[in-house]
Amino acid sequence: MSGTDLGGSGYGTFSGAKETGSINALHSHGSIHGAHSLHHGSRSNSFLAAANRHRRSIRRGSKTSELWEPVLAHGWVAYLKKSLSALFFEDPLNLLLLAVPIAIISKQIGCSDSLVFIFSLIALCPLAERLGFLTEEMAKYTNDTVGGLLNASMGNATEMIVSLFAIKEGKLKIVQLSLIGSVLGNLLLVLGCSFFIGGLKFNIQKYSTTAANVNSGLLLLATMGLMFPSILAATNQESHGEASGLLLSRLTSMFLLIAYFLLLLYQLRTHSSVFEGQEEDDDEEDDAPILGFWGAIFWCAFVTIVIAVLSDYIVVAIEGAAYDLGVPVVFISAILLPIVGNAAEHAAAVIFAWRNKMDISLGIAVGSATQISLFVIPFSVVVAWIVGQPLSLNFQLFETSVFFITILIVCMVLQSGQSDWLRGMLLIFAYFTIAVSFWVHVTPPELLHSTNPLGPVEATLPGS
Repeated sequence: MSGTDLGGSGYGTFSGAKETGSINALHSHGSIHGAHSLHHGSRSNSFLAAANRHRRSIRRGSKTSELWEPVLAHGWVAYLKKSLSALFFEDPLNLLLLAVPIAIISKQIGCSDSLVFIFSLIALCPLAERLGFLTEEMAKYTNDTVGGLLNASMGNATEMIVSLFAIKEGKLKIVQLSLIGSVLGNLLLVLGCSFFIGGLKFNIQKYSTTAANVNSGLLLLATMGLMFPSILAATNQESHGEASGLLLSRLTSMFLLIAYFLLLLYQLRTHSSVFEGQEEDDDEEDDAPILGFWGAIFWCAFVTIVIAVLSDYIVVAIEGAAYDLGVPVVFISAILLPIVGNAAEHAAAVIFAWRNKMDISLGIAVGSATQISLFVIPFSVVVAWIVGQPLSLNFQLFETSVFFITILIVCMVLQSGQSDWLRGMLLIFAYFTIAVSFWVHVTPPELLHSTNPLGPVEATLPGS
């Protein structure tokens, strides 16, 4: 396989090479210029077609090994020193990686669930950011389409891994709460903070209404997918009881997954210009590859394994931690887990709003919510179906109502194509209201503890 086969004459990034990379450059450059590296792009699914603006060429020979030449120009020792420094030492956020061995040791020596949960949750924050950085390193060696798909697939890897382990443990309600919490956090807290912080510096900030409207429509589609199973269950109008709701959820999930892949086609190929942002006026040079293609793959696999281990710890310990800390497990799953797990991403959105890069800021917040709604949630339902777990789109009436109201508010706010600090505060207050609601909300214990809440019920076609 030749180098050209892997990437052609250029390589793209998910939302613009100048705006992507790792969080470490923000600190190593010592100025806000480093925000280019903070947004690792894997979260900005709604604006992934912006990659097409930043074609970058890289010389490749006829052998796959020559992909290493740019990063191995000074030998293996220099490469290892540079790559390890970029991965673990240049970014102050990586100090939180010390929580990884502490979490593992705490688990092995039998510490309380609260300690294991806290250290595992803290460790997920820098690991999620590092995973985005590694994905960007791989994307540098691909063409625009492959790079966009790489970033899209890895965009919400942390949420997906946590969900898979929760499905394995049969904690289906925690899967639902954590995913809906990620959507709420991105649309209200992250977007609200971006509007507010950006509005403090700029009186009015503008963004692409076309891209915002596309995402609004997709979020409303996902809302419809969640509402119908919940309404049928609440009104007891299912033709075959719970099996009908489960069948509806699984079929709807497949429709949403198809819609998601059509979205990728729309953004990456047929209408990529619709999602072009505001970063064309940036004249700064693109970052050179640091790890190389195969080095990025190796470290990506390593980080994913560590995230999987910590996700397992979190899922197993979450109920014990809730009891030890006196915090409702519903609040931890829907509010704390999404906030801490996506802290680096949240900071990126706010910094780009401060720099008046609102298309990128919205790409992080709204794009991530769209990806979770159209991909991660239905994907979790399909995976649960495969392993015999009855995970459905029936998030219960309260959670579905919160989701619907949130989407409705955000769609109305995004219609104008401009933002200011007041709209940001409205979104933030809406999130605080929802957070308090989850604090006082009680979920039936059987939904949290039962491995198979529906027992032997299977989804069957009407009349079968």
